[in-house]
Amino acid sequence: MKRIAFSLLLLLALACNRDEKAKSMATPAPAVPIGNAANGKALAAQYGCNVCHAVPGVEGPQGSLGPSLAGVGSRPAISFGKVQNTPENLVKYIQDPPAMNPQSSMPPIGLTDADAKDIAAYLLTLK
Repeated sequence: MKRIAFSLLLLLALACNRDEKAKSMATPAPAVPIGNAANGKALAAQYGCNVCHAVPGVEGPQGSLGPSLAGVGSRPAISFGKVQNTPENLVKYIQDPPAMNPQSSMPPIGLTDADAKDIAAYLLTLK
């Protein structure tokens, strides 16, 4: 009888653990903001991103040398599909495009980590 009771308790514990694991897998962790999007918008103007790109929300001339950044936050990849569009990759790409895609014509601009994170945060709002 003790053996049956122990087996039932063990099965119940395993079932509860499985349910908790399934719940944690079904609900992704909330995205952690990588930077300040409002500051990133101002920095995109300051660094002149709109000279080469069309950047929604940034005042001034809108360039066409680089691709439009409209909807970049919804794209699965950047740099002509060569770089997966994740917040971390976008930050790295903004800092040193040729390191992420050697065929990129965008030069490294020398952004600090903080500035790159803020600009990436803004670009990710462009859905």
